Amino acid sequence: MSTALFTALSSLKAHQDWIDVIGNNLANTNTPGFKGSRVSFADNFSRALGLAQGPTGLLGGVNPSQIGQGVNVGAISRNFQQGALTETGRTFDLAMQGRGFFALTNGTLDLFTRVGTFGLDAAKSLVDLATGYRVLGPTGSAITIDTDALYPPKASETVELAGNLPAEVTGPLSEVLTGASGLKHGYPATLAGTVSGTIAIPAGETWTMEVVVNGGAPQTVEVNGAAGGVTVASIAAAIDALSDVNATVNGSGFVELTSTFTGAEVTLKVNPGEGGKDLSSALGIPTTLVTGSEVALIPGVTTLNDLPANLEDYQNGDVITVLGVDTDGAPVNASYRYGPTSLGYDGQTVDEFVSFLNGLYTDATVSLNAAGQLLVEAQTPGESELLLSIGDSLGQAGRSDWNHYAASVTTQGTGPDVVVTSTEIYDAAGTAHTLTLEYERQADLTWNVYPSLLDGEGTVLSGPITGVQFDEHGAPFGLGAVNTQLVVQLNGASGTQTMHLDFGSDGALTGLTQFGSAAEVYVAGQDGYAAGELASISVLSSGSISGFYTNGQSTELGAVGVATFANEEGLAEVGDSLWGRTPNSGQMVLGGGNVAAAGKVVGGSLENSNVDTAEQFVRLIEAQRGYQASSRVISIEDEILAEAVNLI
Repeated sequence: MSTALFTALSSLKAHQDWIDVIGNNLANTNTPGFKGSRVSFADNFSRALGLAQGPTGLLGGVNPSQIGQGVNVGAISRNFQQGALTETGRTFDLAMQGRGFFALTNGTLDLFTRVGTFGLDAAKSLVDLATGYRVLGPTGSAITIDTDALYPPKASETVELAGNLPAEVTGPLSEVLTGASGLKHGYPATLAGTVSGTIAIPAGETWTMEVVVNGGAPQTVEVNGAAGGVTVASIAAAIDALSDVNATVNGSGFVELTSTFTGAEVTLKVNPGEGGKDLSSALGIPTTLVTGSEVALIPGVTTLNDLPANLEDYQNGDVITVLGVDTDGAPVNASYRYGPTSLGYDGQTVDEFVSFLNGLYTDATVSLNAAGQLLVEAQTPGESELLLSIGDSLGQAGRSDWNHYAASVTTQGTGPDVVVTSTEIYDAAGTAHTLTLEYERQADLTWNVYPSLLDGEGTVLSGPITGVQFDEHGAPFGLGAVNTQLVVQLNGASGTQTMHLDFGSDGALTGLTQFGSAAEVYVAGQDGYAAGELASISVLSSGSISGFYTNGQSTELGAVGVATFANEEGLAEVGDSLWGRTPNSGQMVLGGGNVAAAGKVVGGSLENSNVDTAEQFVRLIEAQRGYQASSRVISIEDEILAEAVNLI
């Protein structure tokens, strides 16, 4: 009868162990890297009441009859499921995302952990802060990080250029002066009569008409009659005495009036006399308004007196003064003596005058454009003081309104398109020097690059880089023929330093381009740098410990090893969140992160406990009920024994 007591007792012990495991799980709910455990029960051996018998020819088989002897804890196993990660922001707080473990050593024994609360000690060794055990690298050696060493400097070897050079050409441009109006061959306004010989104007009578030139005040012509009439020649002489009009008897014997001025803006009109004594009717001169005319210059024929702007015809020896400034600022001061060259004068025609002007300049040409305008063009591109002014000498009769043809700037002289960028380059000692690159567009639309250094920093020994060109899409081409080497002698350096300027690749839009947008050229990078101090440390997913320096460089300062096992559940807990090898864990395989099942190292984070609190409370209820049931069996067995005692 006591068998039930011991069966129930084994259950009490087993459930107590289960409660102990659950309690430990709940106690470590907030323990970083903790892996929860679970209990698996197994029944004890059974007592046989009857043995099994096989079937015979007459009887069937009989199954065994057994009574179980209780329960025991079959196994306590770990749940190595991944725990959630919590970011801490601390550099050497490390977590594993995968099956791997961090490897530690106490000098004689290797231990393993999922909790990477590491830091540097006084000897700059990476250690576990809780135990002081040293952290092992992928090769099994302890990790030491030199936080005081400088990153050595490097001389610049390549300067990488990028950005846009403008496609729109705004220079170089030569300065151009253009006349306000074109020089033309002018003709006067003309009116001619139709009567010749003698006009019958009776003696004692006065016949009149008015002449209006250029819309001015009417000028009256009065002719007195005479016995036998008045000849057209005497009438022409009376008209010729008026201002701004000439009168002659033409080849047909008719009176012909012409304006003194020429050109399309000149007008001439005759108004009739009054009272039947109209001289214009007697001469047959029409009273309609007529104008002068002008045509293109007649090469070799048109004289300065034929120009519409001529106010009084020039006579031989009259002087036209020319003042100006050449492109280099040199003054131009000359006198043009009007008259035939055969008599020693400078000329009479427009062609001769323009040729004279052209000979006054050393770096500019003077010509006439298709519209007859004076054109003064600088031969050298760039800013210029080019100037041309024409006038007449004082005190002479011949004169023209030269302001009508005055030349002014129509194209401002500018230098070539220039884009400038600068960057720091470094010598072998890590000293920075400022390199300036000036891009200048050439007349053939290619670009030259002129490198220079600040005063006192060194000298550029190589010449300009020439022939940088772009296709219609804005991509560079022909770079293989461009010498991109830059040789400098930097102050403080014992020898010369050679660098390569990288403008990009033919047909690619990754380096320099030439689009229609504004200029924006910059140095995308250069591979030189000064000495640098350690600024920060980070741990990569591979376990590599990367140091970042003040010169922008980085290097591997060490690496955290990651250990894996064939059977991580075979590891034994040794306290302080550490695990030790056992015969059933398999041998340690030590390497880096991101390799096979090892998983990756997560810097600045810790792994949380993987204990599910709600599940543990459910298991606790189960364990409690199991314990209560076994206790009840003992109580019932006790009552039965009491009844047996009372039978006596």
